[in-house]
Amino acid sequence: MKRATLVPEFTVPSPDDVPKRWPGREVELDGSVAYVRDTPSASPTAEPAVYVHGLGGSSTNWTDLAGILAARADGVALDGQAIDLPGFGYSGRARSYTIDAMASHVIRWIEYSDRGPVHLFGNSMGGAAIVKAAAKRPDLVRSLTLISPAMPFLDPRRSLQGRVVPLLLLPNAARLAARHMSSMTPEVLADMVIDSCYADPTRYPEQRRLEAIEEARLRHLVPWYAEAYVGSLRGLVGSFLRAYLPGEGSIWRSAAKITAPTLVIAGRQDKLVDIRTAPQVAQLIPDSRLMMLEGVGHVAQMEVPRSVARAVFGLLDEVTAEATRKAEATRQVAVQVQEPVRSRVARVRMAS
Repeated sequence: MKRATLVPEFTVPSPDDVPKRWPGREVELDGSVAYVRDTPSASPTAEPAVYVHGLGGSSTNWTDLAGILAARADGVALDGQAIDLPGFGYSGRARSYTIDAMASHVIRWIEYSDRGPVHLFGNSMGGAAIVKAAAKRPDLVRSLTLISPAMPFLDPRRSLQGRVVPLLLLPNAARLAARHMSSMTPEVLADMVIDSCYADPTRYPEQRRLEAIEEARLRHLVPWYAEAYVGSLRGLVGSFLRAYLPGEGSIWRSAAKITAPTLVIAGRQDKLVDIRTAPQVAQLIPDSRLMMLEGVGHVAQMEVPRSVARAVFGLLDEVTAEATRKAEATRQVAVQVQEPVRSRVARVRMAS
């Protein structure tokens, strides 16, 4: 593990206004609806990326960061796709909401889009899902960026969601959650999410708040949203418990198998994930970089997208430099192998 490399701030694109959400489309994937927002780059050398949101979030959580990463003019830019996980945003419901099922969905999307290997991004629960995906299919991943990944911790006091974990034992937990959410207005629900995810809610632009209210209103209309939320939280808690048991199901063992260059980012004022887990996962992944952000909460890609972009560009530049170095080393070996052959051929011709 080493510290993240940051590119100079003046090299990071800065939009004049708060960008609008990227356009989205429905895709039929294995018999169900998958929703994706394309974040295209104008750069002819842009590389593919996939963004995966966290529990209760959606593809819109990546609007600002994906826009910055797509707009880079000098250096590697990213041509991205932000997906709605099954049960969230505009995607259809799922048969299973375990972390393994979500990892399989991410893998299936990369296969379906035929753009791999990709630069893979995940926040919170999405971070846990892509840890599993990267360990299972390293051939599909160029680099990995984990933002406040929901890796295992056993102290419920370290998360605002700890208080609801006992309710997951109830067989009608999804119904209770649906009733609770329906009792709140979209405005109240959106503000509650903002307060829990941001260290400084005043950083949240009014345009983004209106979009969050619109998404909260959507949750009232989607009949399976509570089922997806409770099922995903159960799956997350289950992965926490299995992480400390013997066997290959441990997500910590998955992290140790990751071979892709990895960037781990966390906010020190995270209210949802124990901030001690970010250094732990960075310590386990062989080729990792860590950045801890002071005064930042659970969704650094939304709260301080330019700071996150500086670290991502630093990672991309490292990956590019390493690929160039390996290509040059391969070329040098090829030259060294071919040179004696050419000399022998020349001597044979002279003798003849």
